[in-house]
Amino acid sequence: MSLSPFHLAIPVYDVALARAFYNDVFGLEEGRSSEQWVDFNFFGHQLVIHEQPKTPGQESAHTNPVDGHNVPVPHFGVILQWDEWEALAERLKARDTQFVIEPYVRFKGEVGEQATMFLLDPCGNALEFKAFKDMSQVFAK
Repeated sequence: MSLSPFHLAIPVYDVALARAFYNDVFGLEEGRSSEQWVDFNFFGHQLVIHEQPKTPGQESAHTNPVDGHNVPVPHFGVILQWDEWEALAERLKARDTQFVIEPYVRFKGEVGEQATMFLLDPCGNALEFKAFKDMSQVFAK
């Protein structure tokens, strides 16, 4: 299956702080930018941070229960290959990252078994990184 890159623009109340986070934590390559926004190559997709005053959702995220954890809503992220996910999880742990949901394997032994982890950027945007043991099960029921 060939995928087209997505474009996602998210609000940040401090462009410099968010820029440093996406550069330092993930090593993302920057594209075009201005004082109010920055394009990033987010694992092959276009992520844009846009300056916006702090919103109530960035102060405290809503959550829904999934597999015994409180998953922040809204959130976004990317599905990585299993070994890439493991390497990212180790890198984030080595940086003493504060996770919303620590890296773990969800639905172990079931259809859709996946590794997942959640964290917040410095402006309160929730990110999920996941990997599937069997990529053909990304949309399996």
